[in-house]
Amino acid sequence: MENLPLTFDFETVPILKALNKASRALAELKGEVRTIPNETILINTLTLQEAKESSAIENIVTTQDDLFRAEVDDTFKNINAKEVQHYSKALRFGFSVIKNQGGLSANSIKEIQAILEPNKGGFRKMPGTTLKDVKGNIIYTPPQSAIEVDNLMRNLEQYINNDSLQDLDPLIKMAIIHFQFESIHPFYDGNGRSGRIINILYLVLKGLMDIPVLYLSRYIIENKMDYYDLIQAVRDEHKYEDWVVWILNGIEETAKTTTKMVQDINQLMLSCAHEIQNKTNIYSKELVDALFVHPYTKISFIEEALSVHRNTAANQLKMLVDAGILDKIKLGRSNFYVNKQLYSLLSMES
Repeated sequence: MENLPLTFDFETVPILKALNKASRALAELKGEVRTIPNETILINTLTLQEAKESSAIENIVTTQDDLFRAEVDDTFKNINAKEVQHYSKALRFGFSVIKNQGGLSANSIKEIQAILEPNKGGFRKMPGTTLKDVKGNIIYTPPQSAIEVDNLMRNLEQYINNDSLQDLDPLIKMAIIHFQFESIHPFYDGNGRSGRIINILYLVLKGLMDIPVLYLSRYIIENKMDYYDLIQAVRDEHKYEDWVVWILNGIEETAKTTTKMVQDINQLMLSCAHEIQNKTNIYSKELVDALFVHPYTKISFIEEALSVHRNTAANQLKMLVDAGILDKIKLGRSNFYVNKQLYSLLSMES
């Protein structure tokens, strides 16, 4: 494998046309996200959707309902839902690294993978890893020696964090970084999910997004064969242009879809606020925000968000149920309160 930067001309007419469209769509999404000042709402709701879609690529499939339950109910046992939660936790961890350290190191990538696959295996040390097609034929053999894997990841770390290595738009570089990471295939397991997390974090690192809410995994699922074919075409025939254009098209399409979703969440929050004002006497912005942090909520969430006594939180939730704004359900020994409109929106988008 080659070290980065690569010598290919990444500023061809097709790439620049696709880049222009992707950049505009991403800028619109960034502006729309800022209309919801409480970033926890979008991080929780959209990160969970990304976690679900990204895990599905690896055949880790769960329902929206199980996913929402697992997020708030520690007693709920569902292996796939917990795997999806690992992804969500890893993405949040990576976001905290970007915010606190202003960069993304090879060691941080190891930590992200360790959250996804809690085996603390680190980078591959043993040869034998190969990638196969659906028929079991070997189509690609990534670097085999531990030294080469480590050197390539250190080179990738420099490329991610040092813009002076190559003067390219960050969206083009994201496509290069993703190809390079997946081709290094540094871990025994979790490479696909780790790579998709790096995509999102890189956009935040370069200031193209404030929070990690652009999730490309659905685009990859819907075009899964194209994804694998294009990566392989780069390895076999150095067809970088087709790959970069495909990624840029995915960014544009996903940014537009996510913008619509943020708009819908914003509209639901306004509608919920009006309902609470019209049907109860307990309206506050903090209450509305708390109801949109999770589709399922519970008394302790309201107690903490509003800094009120447990009895006050319980009474407010009861009033919202009586007003038809929330549904109350019992899971095990605990009561949960479902934001019906948010639940429906997220389930419809799945």
